[in-house]
Amino acid sequence: MPKRDLVLLALDDDTILQLMQRALNAASYETAIAPNRESLDKIIVETIPAVAMIGEQFDGVSGIMSARKILGRFPTMPILIYAEKESTLLYKEILQYGLSGCLYPPLRNDDITGIVERSLKRARSLGDWLRREVKRTTASLKRRATLSESELKRYEFIFANIQDGVVILDEDGRIQLINRAMEIAFDLSRENLRGKLISDVIKHPDIDSLLNRAEDLPLKYHEINFDDGRIYNAQFTPLRDFGSVITVQDISYLKQLDRLKNEFVHTVSHDLRSPLTSVLGYTELIERVGVLNEEQTGFIDRIRSSVKSITSLVDDLLDLSRLEAGFDTRREVVNIENILNFALDSMDSQLQLNNLTIQTDIEEKLPELQGNPIRLRQLLDNLLGNAAKYSPKNSTIRISLKTEGNLIILSISDEGAGIPQSEQARIFEKFYRASNVTNEYSGSGLGLAIVKSIVESHQGRIWVESIKGKGSTFFVVLPTHRSD
Repeated sequence: MPKRDLVLLALDDDTILQLMQRALNAASYETAIAPNRESLDKIIVETIPAVAMIGEQFDGVSGIMSARKILGRFPTMPILIYAEKESTLLYKEILQYGLSGCLYPPLRNDDITGIVERSLKRARSLGDWLRREVKRTTASLKRRATLSESELKRYEFIFANIQDGVVILDEDGRIQLINRAMEIAFDLSRENLRGKLISDVIKHPDIDSLLNRAEDLPLKYHEINFDDGRIYNAQFTPLRDFGSVITVQDISYLKQLDRLKNEFVHTVSHDLRSPLTSVLGYTELIERVGVLNEEQTGFIDRIRSSVKSITSLVDDLLDLSRLEAGFDTRREVVNIENILNFALDSMDSQLQLNNLTIQTDIEEKLPELQGNPIRLRQLLDNLLGNAAKYSPKNSTIRISLKTEGNLIILSISDEGAGIPQSEQARIFEKFYRASNVTNEYSGSGLGLAIVKSIVESHQGRIWVESIKGKGSTFFVVLPTHRSD
């Protein structure tokens, strides 16, 4: 079955967005939606769509400016602009910057699919011409660009002495070049390895896993573990019209530092619990010794509140260190919907206090998960607690549970202050709190780090989509239970 052309839609108007998506899907096009400029850049680079449709104004910036930025990297990509009304000035800008066309209301399905088809046809014609010119120019360059023997030896010397391991493969996975660092890392012989399959030369389960995962997408991070304790970070990068390259870097010392740091945090946190428990116990005993005046009672309450806050922080640190150390090994078959209902019941008073409404969209007959029910409950408590904490009064929290293939997708949305775009990549770091969080919201900055560790220990993924001032949506993807 031929692969369908991908059309990227970057529009602020949800109604128009849904109309275009339905029309294009009905015409057998595949569609991708960019909710903001960062997602637009990411999808463009990762998927290289056949056509991009951008709003005249998108995410607070001119669509023409966004299109010019894309054309700077992909000059032949067809880009269309959607405008609310016809404009001579807009047409001039489209022609000036080499865009493919413009679409404006009223819209019919034929209008949408027609302009996309015409843009694709022009792009293919241009591509055919470019390929002919490249072929002609390449043939000419091949006759003239022959490296001298000294230049060739210099490049070979540089490649051989790169400190990171490098192996270049052709499209069939056969070794074309391999440097000495790679040979040392995998204890390979110095014989000529060119032309041999990498799977025959390097017999390591983590390399096999890397190659299998790399069939779906380029990989920047993949750990290679050796029996002697060495740990390498491997990167797989496809080389268009040639093959691929694998690079490996020794990160054993970084892992050791991370282990030492975690052991230190775990030890300190554990040793703090006993004195904190004693302090809390003595605050209870003081009131039994004799009557306290109002001011003394206030001081005792402050001590008790502070100790409970520190104890909560210590508990979070211990939880995080256990997760990162791999101690979360308990697994059983669980129903995520039941755990969600228990979590919602426990926060009923918090919801009533701020008059928050819960709106759920849960797919019927959800498949089961294999996981730790206590950790999954902790995950939901943290995400729902954050949504309730940062939601304004009289607002709505939306929860969705759906399946896609062998995955369960959970999303939790709030209508709070949102997270600045530049900070979204850091919110899962330990102790990190967004700059727009005011002092009225208490917290240690460990909640989302714990959530991320729980998700990763269940072989899942988590990310956030947020617009400052309009709220945030956290997505969690977990694999379903498979009975073998």
